[in-house]
Amino acid sequence: MLHPLLHLVATQPQLLAEHAEAYAELIAAQVGTASVALKRRAMLGAVALCCLGVAAVLAGVALMLWAVIPPADIHATWALIVGPLLPAVASAACLAAARSDGEAGGFSALREQLRADIGMLREAGTA
Repeated sequence: MLHPLLHLVATQPQLLAEHAEAYAELIAAQVGTASVALKRRAMLGAVALCCLGVAAVLAGVALMLWAVIPPADIHATWALIVGPLLPAVASAACLAAARSDGEAGGFSALREQLRADIGMLREAGTA
């Protein structure tokens, strides 16, 4: 006796074509979702890198100002700390947001569909 899949191919090829089309749509949707997540992570990483660069420059300027100005003449010491601290915090927030996205669910619907189809084929093959 023929395997049920071969019997289906021989008798109703349009069903397999529809199934393949559904797989193509599922893959397209999963790739679209993954690309949006990847673009978001890349943008957050770029913003974090820029903010980190700004924080480093401001920290260097604050260090040079602290070194050349006598302590008695510095009226707003807090500004030397807060200036580089704000972009550093923004950088940390962007990195945290980029890492929290997580790609654990990427292509999970496709995996589940493949498992279901393989299980159905195994079940049909043993019957």
